Amino acid sequence: MKLTISKEAQSWFDQEIILHENQGIRFYGKVYGSTPIHEGFSVGLAVDTPQQPIVKTIVNDRLYFIEETDQWFFANHDLIVDYDEKLDEPCYRFVQP
Repeated sequence: MKLTISKEAQSWFDQEIILHENQGIRFYGKVYGSTPIHEGFSVGLAVDTPQQPIVKTIVNDRLYFIEETDQWFFANHDLIVDYDEKLDEPCYRFVQP
């Protein structure tokens, strides 16, 4: 599993989210909505401190991660976090490696 953050998404996170020491941006599966791989669940994000990350990436000194407890949601897929200009928010693509 890989986690990729586009430059456009990174710029949005830089402008919208303040992180304190030891914090990062966590992606997880949340009830409500849908994705191409799950009906009834969508991708959530939160400012959090990693406990048991299964994947993490650092871009421009910002940590992005997925916790072990959310492996079920992302299993067998890479997550690409991009930016939706119309909605002015992150968007997500799931890619099978």
